[in-house]
Amino acid sequence: MAKILVVDDERHILELLKFNLEISGYEVIFSDDGKDCLEVLEREKPDLVLLDWMLPGMSGIDILRSIREDRENSKLPVIMLTAKNMEDDKIEGLDNGADDYITKPFSIKELMARIKTVLRRYKASEGISISAGDITLYTDKREVYKNGRKIDLTLKEFELLRLLIQNRGKVLTREELLDKVWGYEFFGETRTVDVHIRYLRKKLDKDSSEGKCIETIRGVGYKLV
Repeated sequence: MAKILVVDDERHILELLKFNLEISGYEVIFSDDGKDCLEVLEREKPDLVLLDWMLPGMSGIDILRSIREDRENSKLPVIMLTAKNMEDDKIEGLDNGADDYITKPFSIKELMARIKTVLRRYKASEGISISAGDITLYTDKREVYKNGRKIDLTLKEFELLRLLIQNRGKVLTREELLDKVWGYEFFGETRTVDVHIRYLRKKLDKDSSEGKCIETIRGVGYKLV
């Protein structure tokens, strides 16, 4: 289920979007303030943002610029949904990195179709590579590079690293890692995860002066820092 952050200060728009997005199978979170939006985005990690232009606290176009300048969120899909309907406004939104630009009043059916298209396009590009800091993982070729140096990983090490990158900064328990990498039918001990993390960490931290990139959270699990 994709998570969508709706940023708009008009209550009736929020309620309309919440109803239609939820019945279409999306998880919906809201912000009605420009500055608060960036905090919600960082905390909730949405898959797509529906962004109004005219907001209290910080304008939608400035929020868009902040998203595109943020290394963590630079590729996050953003659809501008706004009453600013002049051609120059649309060009400015698209030039600053909006994936699509829809003017109010809008058709719900058209909006849903455009959301699906943008998410599909994003997932297709995401499947090629994902990155965290100086680590780049190519999902199609199953290759990993750190600072341009290729790192040879086993299949399980690769899947562990992919999961950690996709959840960078979030603590994943040993049970979560075991379930998602080995599968629910695997009846081994969580120590299996510890062993593979140890080998993975050794390969990633080789010749590194920055310390461990995979942090152990004692009694819980691991996170990529």
